[in-house]
Amino acid sequence: MSDDQLKQHRNAIDAIDDQILKLVNARAEHAHAIGAVKGGAVVYRPEREAQVLRRVKDNNPGPLAGETVARLFREIMSACLALEKPLSVAFLGPQGSFTQAAALKHFGHAALTQPCASIDEAFRQVEAGSMDYGVVPVENSTGGAVGTTLDLLLASPLKVCGEVDLRVHQFLLRKPGAADKPAKVYSHAQSFAQCHEWLNQNLPGVERLVAASNSEAARLAALDGSAAAIAGEIAAEYYGLDKVAENIEDQPNNTTRFLVIGSHDATPSGKDKTSLVVSAKNRPGAMFDLLAPLADNQVSMTKLESRPSRTGLWEYLFFVDIEGHREDAKVAQALAALSERAAFLKVLGSYPVAVL
Repeated sequence: MSDDQLKQHRNAIDAIDDQILKLVNARAEHAHAIGAVKGGAVVYRPEREAQVLRRVKDNNPGPLAGETVARLFREIMSACLALEKPLSVAFLGPQGSFTQAAALKHFGHAALTQPCASIDEAFRQVEAGSMDYGVVPVENSTGGAVGTTLDLLLASPLKVCGEVDLRVHQFLLRKPGAADKPAKVYSHAQSFAQCHEWLNQNLPGVERLVAASNSEAARLAALDGSAAAIAGEIAAEYYGLDKVAENIEDQPNNTTRFLVIGSHDATPSGKDKTSLVVSAKNRPGAMFDLLAPLADNQVSMTKLESRPSRTGLWEYLFFVDIEGHREDAKVAQALAALSERAAFLKVLGSYPVAVL
């Protein structure tokens, strides 16, 4: 390609960039006007954002991938939303955790993210009104459910208003200049479960110490040359650690699902999910009776997780995800029938299915 051809393309890009700049600011002006119309009402509408992201993915002609376009628009929406009110988001910290990555993926980098020492603290911060929303892990495709989150959802008045799916790549991290073989490895319990076979093969007999989060594990390893940590790439960058081994998770499609919690859930977006917790009455066929209203109303169940109820020996609660919004006719009918049959029923929230 000649210098003249390069110049033509670069001049065209400059002109397009000028147009993009004008259009993005025009969008921001409309977002700011919407904020003025709302007054003091809730500025974050997860259903509206989900609709926008789905539309741009569906209308994307390429060559950029649909997920790439959606990420660009997520950041544009995040910046526009900050003109109305910068959102504050609590996450399981410290800085550099997978939960922070999930929070930024969902809310964009204009959001003000605040690390919390535990999942409990994230719930408390949002319940107290100190933070607008929280992002907490709920399940992993390899390690299973996060029991603490399920237990807190049961007790908390907060609603689930969104979900985030995050592909998780695990790294073995060491302090620069550390000895060849670590004496101990720090990580979160879920990450140990995700890397169980790799650890058995590569670090047999090395002590495994559970940390409150992956980023906390990285922080501890940064202080101790005899230790290693299992955490994400963002933690390696934040704490200045070497990546001794990459992608050590046992399953290549390792994915963690996070929930967004707040004082409200979402209105219907067109492609939604409803989470609830229910308990069966202690009689024969009780579990069948609980599931029957879903089948009768053609409502699909996507998750069924049991947890001890802590109210009696061998009594359990069931955490259920179903397709659809609780305002949808079939879902509303199913929930009404379920409430008559269940010993206990709590709808945790209806929210858009994860887009990115």
